[in-house]
Amino acid sequence: MIGENNRVSISAKLLRIGSLTLLRLPKSASAKLPSRGPVLVEGTINGFHFKAPLEPDGSKGHWLNVEKDMLKAAKVNAGDTITLDVEVSQEWPEPEVPEDLKKALKQSEKANKTWDDTTPLAHWDWIRWIHSTKNLETRKKRIEVARSKLEAGMRRPCCFNRNTCTETEVSSNGVLLEPERQAS
Repeated sequence: MIGENNRVSISAKLLRIGSLTLLRLPKSASAKLPSRGPVLVEGTINGFHFKAPLEPDGSKGHWLNVEKDMLKAAKVNAGDTITLDVEVSQEWPEPEVPEDLKKALKQSEKANKTWDDTTPLAHWDWIRWIHSTKNLETRKKRIEVARSKLEAGMRRPCCFNRNTCTETEVSSNGVLLEPERQAS
């Protein structure tokens, strides 16, 4: 767990990288988290309650995707300084499964059963691994590999570094981009 009373409280500026608005945690706050990989947190941003994963930045830190509904509810925009108050949550929600992965799982009763028998966190790992490429052919191969490994009873992707940034729009080689490196 993290900090006193399992909480992290910070003030930081919202950044814009690509089409995303995000909050990069200071290294000192990330160091208090129980993992260099994704960490589910629950808390508030400027008083607005949310539950979401802190994503790894590929440099032993974390960042939060501040989605449009959060921006609107917290009445903030990129460039604004916000107050974040969160604690680690152990109850990962089911992620939204991409249609191409759903289709592959439906093609195999064994793969689908293994998927159903794994945890939501394992589902997040599979989806993050599949999603961590910009190349459509590589994505298709990863979905087939995932189906095959799930058929064989593997519950998590092997050789997947959970500490890398898998959001390809805001990263390069698994590391979160700096705002000044973004394309115009």
